[in-house]
Amino acid sequence: MKIISVVGARPNFIKIAPIVNELKKFPAQIEQILVHTGQHYDHEMFTLFFQDLGIPKPHYDLSIGSGTHAQQTAKIMVEFERVLQKEKPDLVIVVGDVNSTLACSLVAVKLGIQVAHVEAGLRSFDRNMPEEINRLVTDSISYYLFVTEQSGKINLLNEGIPEEKIFFVGNVMIDTLLANREKASQSTVLEKLGLKSSNSLIDYATLTLHRPSNVDTKDSLGQIFDALMEISESLPVVFPVHPRTRKHIKQFGFEEYCHFIEIEENQTPSSSHNKYRILSTPPLGYLDFLQLMSNSKIVLTDSGGIQEETCILGIPCVTLRNNTERPVTVEVGTNKVAGTNKAKILEACQSFLQNPPKKNSQPQLWDGKAAERIVGILVEKLGAKKM
Repeated sequence: MKIISVVGARPNFIKIAPIVNELKKFPAQIEQILVHTGQHYDHEMFTLFFQDLGIPKPHYDLSIGSGTHAQQTAKIMVEFERVLQKEKPDLVIVVGDVNSTLACSLVAVKLGIQVAHVEAGLRSFDRNMPEEINRLVTDSISYYLFVTEQSGKINLLNEGIPEEKIFFVGNVMIDTLLANREKASQSTVLEKLGLKSSNSLIDYATLTLHRPSNVDTKDSLGQIFDALMEISESLPVVFPVHPRTRKHIKQFGFEEYCHFIEIEENQTPSSSHNKYRILSTPPLGYLDFLQLMSNSKIVLTDSGGIQEETCILGIPCVTLRNNTERPVTVEVGTNKVAGTNKAKILEACQSFLQNPPKKNSQPQLWDGKAAERIVGILVEKLGAKKM
């Protein structure tokens, strides 16, 4: 039996890692092939994430790179079709909601190959989000739909997906977090940023921004920075900056808000950086970012995955969007959806800082065993035997 797993962007790496490790338990029955589409094309970051997560080198790197949604999706489809025609797999596993997820699902189904979608059923109900379209189309053509929370199952049933195709298994993002939490605690990123010395830790907030709706227009990005400047008067903000976000910060003249630094591998720990209100770094590797997030007083983000990770870590999360496809994080009390309005962002932050969420707010089945359940179901359905 031959299974191809597809990754295309950094969140995909986090989600596929535990599945790759589970599939290794069936070496005699399952030939596992990993395809990296190259949708996120920063070679250094790609290498760092694979090293941090212990993911083997991909069998195929399609090196697609950037482009419009149509260009990127089309390039992936053309190159991935060649892989499928050569390898003729029994199953294709896709994760998440990026263009690679959609493109590879379409190609596989048109060639008569079954698709398993990990993280199926999530809905923001905002069709202006490219990810929402990717989720809807991928789910409609997938054969196995693995959901992370009960809302996903409800959404799929409401869309007419047969119940026998839907499997509530938990969250592979959390598998990876729990497996790497202790390792991440050995990271020295806090010392390098001047946030920690000896046993003393400075209170700080962590920020991530990457969605086009937030960073591609001066007005939306400006509103967010207005809120951040007020927050940073009492709580320094650490901001690992996505490449597209950094480009727009420069384009719109917002560089004055940020103190940009580089973090070298052998950098001497510094205490000078903590005087800056918004300390901006390059994108971090998985382990460094997990350490940064785990010790934050609060996290502000427009990322879906970070909403989930902060939920398990018990760190307050303010989502800089008008909606979320991860409603369970709001239900358990670790996440507030604030949009990009300054007043609402400040209100959410103040509320969390005064009344932090209760610890151990764990959604159902977010226990580190999602990949085990996924592979167990696939093995049962496809007929492999564990060695």
